[in-house]
Amino acid sequence: MSPTTANNSTARLLGATATVVLGALLAATYFQTCLTSRLLASNFISPTTWFAWGHTSQKSGLLTGHLDSVNVLFLSTFLPCLCASFVTWFGGAGWLVWRQGMSWREALICWGWYGWVWWCLIDVWEWLWIAAGGTGWAGLASLLSVTPQVWLSGCLAGWMTTWLTLAASPVTAGQESKRSPRGWLWLACGIYVVVFTTMNWRLYFNLLIPHGDSAMYEEHLWNLLHGKGFRSYLDQGLFFGEHIQFVHLFLLPLYVLWPSHLLLEVCSTTALACGAFPVYWMVRRQLNSDRAALAVAIAYLLYFPMQFLDIEIDLKTFRPESFGIPLLLLTLDQLDRKNLVGTLIGIGSCLTVKEDYAIIFGPLGVWIALSRPQDASHSPIGQRFPISDFRSRLIFGLLLSVFSVAYLWLATRFIMPWFRSGVEVHYASYFAKFGHSPEEIVRTMLTNPGQVVDSVFTIETALFAIALLAPLAFLPLLAVDRLLVGLPLFGILCLNELENSRTPQHQFHAPLVAIIFWSLAAALPRAVAIGKRVAARMGWAVIAGSQTDFLVLRNLVWTSALATGLFFSLSPLGITFWDSGSSWYWRRLYGSTHRAAMFARIAKSIPLSARVASTDFVHPRFTHYDRSYDYSDYQRRVSGEGNRIPDDTDYVVIDTDHRYSKIKQPNEVPEWRDHPDRWELLPDETEGYFIVLKRKKQR
Repeated sequence: MSPTTANNSTARLLGATATVVLGALLAATYFQTCLTSRLLASNFISPTTWFAWGHTSQKSGLLTGHLDSVNVLFLSTFLPCLCASFVTWFGGAGWLVWRQGMSWREALICWGWYGWVWWCLIDVWEWLWIAAGGTGWAGLASLLSVTPQVWLSGCLAGWMTTWLTLAASPVTAGQESKRSPRGWLWLACGIYVVVFTTMNWRLYFNLLIPHGDSAMYEEHLWNLLHGKGFRSYLDQGLFFGEHIQFVHLFLLPLYVLWPSHLLLEVCSTTALACGAFPVYWMVRRQLNSDRAALAVAIAYLLYFPMQFLDIEIDLKTFRPESFGIPLLLLTLDQLDRKNLVGTLIGIGSCLTVKEDYAIIFGPLGVWIALSRPQDASHSPIGQRFPISDFRSRLIFGLLLSVFSVAYLWLATRFIMPWFRSGVEVHYASYFAKFGHSPEEIVRTMLTNPGQVVDSVFTIETALFAIALLAPLAFLPLLAVDRLLVGLPLFGILCLNELENSRTPQHQFHAPLVAIIFWSLAAALPRAVAIGKRVAARMGWAVIAGSQTDFLVLRNLVWTSALATGLFFSLSPLGITFWDSGSSWYWRRLYGSTHRAAMFARIAKSIPLSARVASTDFVHPRFTHYDRSYDYSDYQRRVSGEGNRIPDDTDYVVIDTDHRYSKIKQPNEVPEWRDHPDRWELLPDETEGYFIVLKRKKQR
């Protein structure tokens, strides 16, 4: 090595070292700012944990001030960041030396320069935060205050993607592409099913699953099998008065063999996991790469808005909408294959999930009519009934749009009201600010667009969009024509006043998950083309090389899903799962609970022939009884609106320890307090966890 080359190499190593130190420095200032404020810190850890950390740090002198806003010593964040930087820098370089055959100097230079650029970018959020405060831009400041973890996850994904790109040589990638990764896909789906089924079952065993909008679906199956109709006793009438939703009835053959809510849990989790297969097929068809398809399928399993269909933020673990995601993905896959029969079967299947899917198929028909078909492999049936030429797509697309509008109108204006005895569908109450009937709501939206704009363009809407797209590095935006198919449903969710509808932590966004991954599949070839042009101009051979065209993208997609899940997922890959101060701490939700053990003491004392009114979280345990009524403050027609329970109730079971419990003592129970002549208070065998009343026999 010549002196000039040696000096240049030393200079590059010093530059890489400086980049690593600078990255640690800037990341430390970011964490210092976030930990200073209770509001900002709550984006990462629970307030309980933050307060506990604050008290401990104040005692050691690391913090001063009040615990709503404290002064964090810079060294308390810089030293951990610096240690983490050097450990990962040398560790990553060591791997490059071992696997890539680089020299230590070259490995340190390469990994230090490219990797710690992302650490430096972490602090850009803080600069924007300061700028928003200095300029008085309240909207930007509000958005930044609830998204520091999103910025951090993006930088973390970029850092991991850089490492994975450097660690995979073109030769190795070329050799691996000859081996099918389908076994890994089955393994990933299996791990997902085992993990989430275990979590769901533990919630059930611990009496943490609500009956309303979760276990009531199991009651539908039980009542239908026992001649009581397709209904739950939450209210009078058949369930079609609430939704045209009956996909879960297809589980009846399995339910006959195993009549348990646990069956529904494992089926919904398995269905969600199976959505990874059509995602895999769509991406493989677009990129002709098994490895890229596997990476996106894994990103689907890590995608936290999908995971919230399995366990919602309020611990509702079963919804028929879970079956809608794989069914819609299969439908879109058949559409991309230009298979008319498969597409029609898929559309019909999706409409059994919920009438809302017509809101997707309407704009999808417009997209079919206007889009240019791509080349795709046909199934034998698809070859006989293709939708590939312009004329057939135009006719099919327009017919689908007209059918979807007609179906939604028929379902909401005739079918559902008929089952509700003419009462207006409950959807109307979600848009009360626009009117009291669907016609009035639509008229207001058309004649007063300013009110619509004010409702849509909000911080909550922006955060909703970010939550849906950030886990996939915003790549679906490159296929905006497909994303527009989901825009009407997204707009409806942003306009309605139902609490938590503008968040992917419940079930409302379920169809959007399929649309986003369908868009991502089409966006990836465009992203590859853009990436290759940029790489060619910048001279990044590792990206522009023919054998690693998809290397960066495939790593970016799944690392983005993984990184965002750290801060949003309820799974073991999320911080909240391990945060002892969080409401979703694993020991609190999934460990054995004394409350569940106490319930076992009273379960045997109530006969299966009884009609039981119970509070929400214990309610699922009584769905197999003669009747299972809801004991709550909700106005139920089945109990005469104003009454708490129906007159034919035999037992009342009150869970005094669940999250919504207002009754703690027997004298607080209206039935026992106001009518002691009608009710008998059974002896307490549960250490006060449950109150059980039994109706006295009338002489």
